[in-house]
Amino acid sequence: MSNKIVNLILCMVLAMTTVMLCASAEEPKELTVFCGAGLAGAFNEIGQMYKNESNVSVVFDFDGTQLLRTQIENGAYTDILVAPNEKNLNALKNEGLLNNSSILLFARSWQALIVPKSNPAQIQNLSDLAKTGIKIVGGVKDLPITNITMQVLDKLSADPAYGSQYKEKVLANIVSQETNVNQIVSKIALGEADAAFVHKSEVSSEYMDKVAIINIPEKYNVKSDYSIVMLNQTKVSGIAKRFIDLVKSTEGKAVLVRYGYEMV
Repeated sequence: MSNKIVNLILCMVLAMTTVMLCASAEEPKELTVFCGAGLAGAFNEIGQMYKNESNVSVVFDFDGTQLLRTQIENGAYTDILVAPNEKNLNALKNEGLLNNSSILLFARSWQALIVPKSNPAQIQNLSDLAKTGIKIVGGVKDLPITNITMQVLDKLSADPAYGSQYKEKVLANIVSQETNVNQIVSKIALGEADAAFVHKSEVSSEYMDKVAIINIPEKYNVKSDYSIVMLNQTKVSGIAKRFIDLVKSTEGKAVLVRYGYEMV
């Protein structure tokens, strides 16, 4: 066999090996997603859909956005972040940690009041939250739902029907401050407190029959926007983009609508 033929065969083998190695590198079996805890119900379902379609497992870290932000700032690895559009997301954007061109605003949700199904405190409306002895579960300072709740309370306190002291009275009734929304919903579902502010979409299916929802009139309410974005650090931008595409697909939207989100 001539040296030319041998060299040609060696080049072909090398090329095939390179292609196989590149394919292997570009087709991992796992995608890491940091996700606000209130989105867990919908995104667990979307994650399973993605695995069924791509054979790539989605590993979620569900927690308060303020904690996810801290993890990312301290070097934790994630390919994707799903979070409300507020100061934590904006901080990561300003720090240059997000792939800004990949940011997708995918849904919105209104805030509501939840009470245990049995409603032992007999809370019928927002005025009842200011009564002495009512036990309210809130969130820690930088939790997105806390920021939204403060805006709602400011609107209510500006209405003479509730009075300028309304916000102060409601805040005085807070008996615990949780680090993520799932913990807030859980305490109400288990009857450990009388009421809490959450987004309608944040009541997971496991607790839906254990709580009652009291709507907040639109003139006092604040709608939250939710975005999904790739991190600049991702090593798997291809499969991350396909996950984002699934979220904005007809199938992904159907899941989100079922969990109470409004599409944009």
